[in-house]
Amino acid sequence: MAKSDPPPNDPSSKSALGRRATLKEVAKAAGVSLASASYAINGAGSVGETTREHVLKVAAELGYRPNQSAKAMKTGKTGAIGLILPDLTNPFFPSLAQGVIQAARAHGYSVFLTDTEGSDEAEQRAVNLLIDHGVDGVIWFPIADDGPVGKLIEGVPTVVLDRNLPGYDVIQADYAEGGRLAAEHLIAAGHVNIGVISGPHAASSARQRAEGAIAVVRERANLVWHVHNAFSLDLEPSVARALESREATAVIAGADLITIGAMRHIGALGLSVPGDVSVIGFDDIPWAQLHTPPLTTIDMPVEDMASAAVETLVRRMGAPGEPRRRIVFNVELIERASVRVLK
Repeated sequence: MAKSDPPPNDPSSKSALGRRATLKEVAKAAGVSLASASYAINGAGSVGETTREHVLKVAAELGYRPNQSAKAMKTGKTGAIGLILPDLTNPFFPSLAQGVIQAARAHGYSVFLTDTEGSDEAEQRAVNLLIDHGVDGVIWFPIADDGPVGKLIEGVPTVVLDRNLPGYDVIQADYAEGGRLAAEHLIAAGHVNIGVISGPHAASSARQRAEGAIAVVRERANLVWHVHNAFSLDLEPSVARALESREATAVIAGADLITIGAMRHIGALGLSVPGDVSVIGFDDIPWAQLHTPPLTTIDMPVEDMASAAVETLVRRMGAPGEPRRRIVFNVELIERASVRVLK
């Protein structure tokens, strides 16, 4: 016996349609006007709560999903923001990305995430791709303080993380204070001969971390060497040679990833942390407390910074003419087991 087709307003007709249900079909199935169906689904307009719940229930049964492309054409907004990060292999950045995604979701935005892998060319491609996809705004963690990306991104509401770039809203931590806290902690523990491994010179935040530490060390102790390294576990030859000189009883590094690389090299020299060399990192990545020994480091409030970046971007998208804002977060020394007290 043949089975008759279900009536158009039967929710079971979803499978028969073999395609995405339309708003018009939702309105018909719910027995309301097209306008009321739109108000109910978009949370806008004048529609009673009972009607709203009924429409949403019918929409769910039909498998209705708003057509974001059509909405974007109508409103000029995609409901998406872009997040440009330099290196997702560094555990700091996935934590930051998670914070941005959660904060954006709370504001009703989805996030397009791209990793530039520390490449200027990839950073330019990422910006072009996000602009081509019509994101409503961008949160950008630049590779360096200068470069052509800033001009590419002009006209799109943008918040910059980490770098104090002119013309942009900026979210930062007090990097120099972090360097000072690290140096003061080592000196209080009795260390006199201290080495500093800073991050890449092209990044102002890396320079500020090192400068804050060096100023204190030069005033109250002995700076035995100062070298630079990429934000990486792999050490530059100059960094390896500095550690091999065994001049420093304590080392301050510009990032936890660098610190862990230094600890690995110290171990390869037959030395121990903190028995022979004490170390302090910066960032408090998830690995820091899992390492052996657990790493003393400078903590940045990543979740707060991510939330502030999203909130600042939402404000900027709503009021493009507002004055530029710069928000600086405090940092905190996290004491663990990688520093030995000498006195």
